[in-house]
Amino acid sequence: MEIRDVTADDLDAVLDLRKRSFGPLSAGDVATFRKMVHPTLAAGRYLGAFEGGRLAAAARLRPFTQWWHGRPQPMSGVAGVTVSPEDRGRGVGSLIMRAVIERAAVLGDAVSALYPATTPLYRSLGYEHAGAQHRVTLPAESLRTIRPAGNVRLRRMGPDDAAEVIALLHRLYAASRASGPISWGEGIWRLWLAEEDDFLYLADDGFAVYRWDGQDIEVDNVVAGSVETAGALWSLVGTSSSVAKRVKAVVAPDDPVLWLLRERSKETAEQVRWMFRVIDLVEAVARRGWPAALNAAAVVRVEDPLRAGNAGLWRLEFAGGSGAATRETGEAGAPVLSANGFSALYAGVPVATLRRAGLMTGDERHDEVLDAAFAARPYMLDYF
Repeated sequence: MEIRDVTADDLDAVLDLRKRSFGPLSAGDVATFRKMVHPTLAAGRYLGAFEGGRLAAAARLRPFTQWWHGRPQPMSGVAGVTVSPEDRGRGVGSLIMRAVIERAAVLGDAVSALYPATTPLYRSLGYEHAGAQHRVTLPAESLRTIRPAGNVRLRRMGPDDAAEVIALLHRLYAASRASGPISWGEGIWRLWLAEEDDFLYLADDGFAVYRWDGQDIEVDNVVAGSVETAGALWSLVGTSSSVAKRVKAVVAPDDPVLWLLRERSKETAEQVRWMFRVIDLVEAVARRGWPAALNAAAVVRVEDPLRAGNAGLWRLEFAGGSGAATRETGEAGAPVLSANGFSALYAGVPVATLRRAGLMTGDERHDEVLDAAFAARPYMLDYF
C-alpha cells in the first residue's frame, strides 16, 4: 500500500470513494467540493492510500485557526476519512490516519481535531473526546422577548467582508478566552458569504448567519461582543417568528442568548462530539493560552507510541498567561498520561475524570495545578 498526495487527477476516484462511504452527493455538493478542495491539494493536505494505482483510502487535513484560552494557533482539522468497502478490516484506516498525523507534524500544526464517524479507530491513535458542537432548538416566539438595546448598526454582508469577519472572530475569541472554536481561511469564508439562500448581517462587534429550513429558522452563527449587539442580532432572527415555529441554532455552551431569553423551559439541546489530539507537545503548550493569574509548575510523564517526541517526562511551567514544556529528569512519582490522556487534559477534561477513566495514573501532587492550568469548556460552532 502506497501513501502519497492526492492530485487533481485523483478527484474522480476520491468522489467515488466518498459516495461509497457516505452516500451520493448532489451536483451542487460536487461542485462545491471541487472548489474547496483545490487549495488543500496544493498545500499537501490531502493524502491517499493507493494499491496498484487504485485509491483505497483518503483523508484531508483542513487548515484551521483554533483558539485555546483565547489564543489562536494553526490546527489540522481531519475530514473526509474514507476507506473503500472492499478494503475495510485490513488496517487501511489506521494506515492513512498514521500518515495524516505525521503530515500534520510536517506542516507545523501542533494540534488536530476531527468529528468521528467511529470512535475506536481514532482513540487507538491518540485522539480523545474533547468538546462538542452544541445545537439548541428554541420556540421561535421566545426570541420576540429579546429587545435590542442601544443603537446597533447592522448591514448585509457578502464575500468582500471575509477578512473583516475573520478579524472580528480573532478579537471576540481572544476577549472571551474561548477554547475550541475554529475559523476557516479567507477563501472558504468568501464561499460561505456568497451563499444566496443565507441571510448575512454584520455589526461592528458581531455577525449573524442564518436561513430558512422548511418552516424553521436555522442559525449557523450569531457571534457578538456586547449585550447590545447580541440583542440586536438575536432580535433580528426573531423577526421571523410570525411564520417560523422553531429556531435551530448552533451556539456556545454559555451563549448569552440562553440568558437573554425570558423563557427557557421549552428548549432542547443536542451535542455533536469532536475529538482532539496533541501532535507536538512542546509547541502545543507554547501556543496555547493560559490563565494570566496562574504562576505554577507541574511534572507529568506522557506515553505516546506514535509520536516519540511527545513521550517522556515533562516539566510544565505557567506564568503570565504563557506556558512552556521542558524535559525533566528524576521525578519518579510523576503522574502518567497516555497520548489520549494528555490530549484530553489539554482540552480541559478534569483530572478526576481522567483518573476515573484510566487515562491518568500515579502521583496526585500536581493535580490541582493541572486542573487550574488546563481548565476549559471547549466547543465549536462549525462542523467539518
